[in-house]
Amino acid sequence: MIRLEKIDKYFAGHRVLDSVDLQLAQGNVTALIGPSGSGKSTLLRCVNLLEIPEAGSLEIGDQKLTFTQDERPSRETVLTIRRRTGMVFQNFQLFPHLTVRQNVMEGLLTVLKWDKEKARARADELLEKVGIAHKGDAWPVTLSGGQQQRVAIARALAPSPEVLLCDEPTSALDPGLAAEVVEVLKQLASEGMTMLMATHDLRLAATIARDVVFLNNGVVVESGPSRDVFMQPKQDETARFVSTLTHSLPDAWTE
Repeated sequence: MIRLEKIDKYFAGHRVLDSVDLQLAQGNVTALIGPSGSGKSTLLRCVNLLEIPEAGSLEIGDQKLTFTQDERPSRETVLTIRRRTGMVFQNFQLFPHLTVRQNVMEGLLTVLKWDKEKARARADELLEKVGIAHKGDAWPVTLSGGQQQRVAIARALAPSPEVLLCDEPTSALDPGLAAEVVEVLKQLASEGMTMLMATHDLRLAATIARDVVFLNNGVVVESGPSRDVFMQPKQDETARFVSTLTHSLPDAWTE
C-alpha cells in the first residue's frame, strides 16, 4: 500500500501541489493525468523523494514519513524510500558510457553490492522480459527511443521495487516506438506490478490503468476507476479534458 495525505509542494513560493491525497493498492496501476503544469509529475516525484513536500505524509508499506517545512528527511531515509521504488524517466537517462547490460547491472553492483555474475544474470533476465536481450552488448546511442525506454524499464525493475514510477514514459517517442513501450507496461500490469504513471497519453492511461487521478492546478479534480472517469466523469472540467479520447476508447469499454 502506498498512501500520500495532504501533500503540499512549493516552487519559488508558488504552490504546485495543494493538499493532495493519493492511495495506491498493491498490484494496482494508477495514472495521473492533467494538463501541462498540473502537478502530476511533481506528485510522482514526491513518492520517491526526488521532490520533498513541505507538508503532508507519505506511507510505503510499513514506512511512514511526515513532512514539515522545518525539517527534511535524512539521507538514509531518502535512500531507503528510493530502494522501494523504481523510476522510469521521460528521456530514458541511460548512462552513455555503459552498455545496455551494464546500465541494468549498475544499481545492483554499486547500491545493492551484488556480485557481478548475479547482477549479470538479473540483467539478462530483465532484458529478455522487455524484448531486447539481443542488445545486451550494444551502446545506448545505437538504440531507438523505444528500445532505450525498455532498457530504462529493465533498469528500474532490477532491484525488484515495490512500485514502478513512470514519468511520461511514451511522450518522447513517436507512435510506433511508443507502442513497444506500451506493450511492456501492459505485460507488467498483467503480472500484478504496482505502477504509478504520470502521462499526457490518455490512450495509455485508459488502456493500462485501473484507476485515474485527474489533477489541475495542483488539486485533485476527480479520481476513480478508469472507465468511470473517462466515460462518465462527474466534473465538467474532467469531461472537457478527456473528450479527446472519446474516439479511441478501449474496445471492451464500448461493447
